[in-house]
Amino acid sequence: MARIEIYTSPICGFCHAAKRLLSSKGASFEEIDVMMDPSRKPEMIERAGGRRTVPQIFIDGTHVGGCDELMALDRSGGLDPMLAA
Repeated sequence: MARIEIYTSPICGFCHAAKRLLSSKGASFEEIDVMMDPSRKPEMIERAGGRRTVPQIFIDGTHVGGCDELMALDRSGGLDPMLAA
């Protein structure tokens, strides 16, 4: 299974939706809560090409984007192959 990292905040509905989608596919992920550990936010911004909003999702080091991009990737059939890698 792929290594998934997701930068989140506990008050973010989009974060919860992204985690639900990943969980529904049986994917495990490392959650990095930038609200509880704000020292990780600059790392997220740098890795995400300047994006400051959560969630920011990475699969095997590749930046997928946020929740909308993750959902679009799933609808287009591109998510399952990434998760299986």
